[in-house]
Amino acid sequence: MNMELLIQYVTYALTAVGAMAFLVSIITQVIKEMPLLKKIQTNVVALAVSLILCPIATIIACQYFKIVVEWYYVFASFIAAFIVYLVSTGGWERVSEMWSRTKYNKK
Repeated sequence: MNMELLIQYVTYALTAVGAMAFLVSIITQVIKEMPLLKKIQTNVVALAVSLILCPIATIIACQYFKIVVEWYYVFASFIAAFIVYLVSTGGWERVSEMWSRTKYNKK
C-alpha cells in the first residue's frame, strides 16, 4: 500500500466519523426533548443513538457499494460508535459552554 492510498483512506475515515458525529448530535438534540427521554442524561441518549446509527450506516454502506456484510464489519461499527459518541458529545459540550458564557444566558 502506498502512502497516497493510505492518506486517502484516512481522509475517508475522518470524513465518515465527522458526518456520523454531526448526525448523532442533531438526532440527539431533536429526540432529547421527547417526554420519555427528558429524564435521561444527554450523554446516555447520544451513546444510544451512536450505537444504533453506526451499525445501520455500515450496513447501508455495504449495500450501496455491493459489499458482503461480514460480522467483523458490524463489530467494528460498534467500536466506531464509541469514537463517534466521543466526538459528538465533546462538540456539544464546547458549544454549550460558549453559549453559557454569553450575555444570552437565562439567569
